[in-house]
Amino acid sequence: MRLSAYFLPLLKENPSEAQIVSHRLMLRAGMIRQSAAGIYTWLPLGWRVLQKVTQIVREEQDRAGAIELLMPTLQPAELWRESGRYDVYGKEMLRIRDRHDRDMLYGPTNEELITDIFRNGIKSYRDLPKNLYHIQWKFRDEVRPRFGVMRGREFLMKDAYSFDIDKAAAVASYFRMFAAYMKTFKRMGLTPIPVRADTGPIGGDLSHEFHVQADTGESGLFYDADVVNLDESNIDPTSPDVQAYIANWYAATDEKHDKAEFEARVPPERRREARGIEVGQVFYFGTKYSQPMNAVVAGPDGTPVAVEMGSYGIGVSRLLGAIIEACHDDKGIVWPESVAPFKVGLINLRVSDAGCTKACDDLYARLTQAGIEVLYDDRDQSVGAKFAAMDLIGLPYQFVIGPRGLANKLVEVRTRKTGESKEMPFDAAFNFITGGS
Repeated sequence: MRLSAYFLPLLKENPSEAQIVSHRLMLRAGMIRQSAAGIYTWLPLGWRVLQKVTQIVREEQDRAGAIELLMPTLQPAELWRESGRYDVYGKEMLRIRDRHDRDMLYGPTNEELITDIFRNGIKSYRDLPKNLYHIQWKFRDEVRPRFGVMRGREFLMKDAYSFDIDKAAAVASYFRMFAAYMKTFKRMGLTPIPVRADTGPIGGDLSHEFHVQADTGESGLFYDADVVNLDESNIDPTSPDVQAYIANWYAATDEKHDKAEFEARVPPERRREARGIEVGQVFYFGTKYSQPMNAVVAGPDGTPVAVEMGSYGIGVSRLLGAIIEACHDDKGIVWPESVAPFKVGLINLRVSDAGCTKACDDLYARLTQAGIEVLYDDRDQSVGAKFAAMDLIGLPYQFVIGPRGLANKLVEVRTRKTGESKEMPFDAAFNFITGGS
């Protein structure tokens, strides 16, 4: 993509309404713009990152055996009345009436709707287990939306729902999702810390929040180092020993737990403290929804059995804010490669120089043909402005071509994360970024 043809409205100054790093940088980098309180338009750069994050979430859900569908944003209130949550959920739920005077709501979550879909489609234990998920926009009418996408009213969320014949199978589904979440966040360059959590309005008696480490995180965390060092690929979700081991890990936020308890339970050599941001939560809640909504299947002896359920949420749009909080410096964002909007920022230092422009155009065409995502700064602007823009938007690599380097047939390759810079022949730079030899 040529920057001269792209839509990237950068801001030089920090917006006054932005209180945290991620909100400031997302506005300055032209990723989002506020449409109303807590509601944002995703501009092209932000949308590219959101799609990258969404795809990683999708791939790990698919790998864990979950099946994707898409539920609507609007739901009939009658389903929530069946479960008993319609009148108790609170003012965060946006309640509306359609032209036929039917009560509707903008879904803050989907336990009721997915239970209705399940009970109309599955009738026998032979069709279990099932785990269904979607990635859809949600709305919760926060009293004080703030911090940009970290606490907005409209947000993109992945929510999955498991259905099993008994508790043992349901808990295995729970820990299968637990492992998938650890893989998901690590793929994004983050350090996940699972914290035993309250179930809140979702219900049930087993839940973990997933926090990711960030120096500017909203929560203080203390945790057993074994939590972070877990090899999630070795989790056997059916093993009671593994389940008990994970459930008894100590990791807590300073908002909800006593530090003295942490020190009493964890040996000194394994104690760690950090700041973190919550980005997901998993729940096992048994028959909380299946019983009142009559989501039953015929068991092995033909007797109707209310299915055991769990739900699993990831704040997909919130993750962008969390990644930036964890990955930035005083110049701007430092994207992990897996979620970067472009892999390379190609900078033409002198657009008026025919040789520089030809070399940039040729390298741009070659990289693009090789499948490398490139943002090519072909604008007629100052060198300082070009470097500042690339540092701000945080692409993993910068290729810099100017008259001096071109005279020696060299391109400068900068690594955003480390600040390392080296000059390479054009073919070597191409092979470096494409993994060629």
